[in-house]
Amino acid sequence: MSEIIDQKVSDRICKHMNDDHQDAIILYAQAFANIDNVQSAVMISIDHEGMNIAVNNDPQNPVRINFDHTLTDAKDAHHTLVEMIKTAKSKQ
Repeated sequence: MSEIIDQKVSDRICKHMNDDHQDAIILYAQAFANIDNVQSAVMISIDHEGMNIAVNNDPQNPVRINFDHTLTDAKDAHHTLVEMIKTAKSKQ
């Protein structure tokens, strides 16, 4: 069964990304938001259209990164985030 991306799922994905993949979040900010001087980045939310990231300890001004398609469920979010990190690494 598909798991829609509601607040609970968003919180779970963000916790996982922040705990285990902080380097990926920094790369997202660099590659997709074109921010050069990223010292830190935290994923604060994710929805069907994109994600919000706090860059350099500035949660009051989150950076919005839109996806290239509308996510269908949490599994699609996983696959999309993996593909995005591959793309981000190829831009380095």
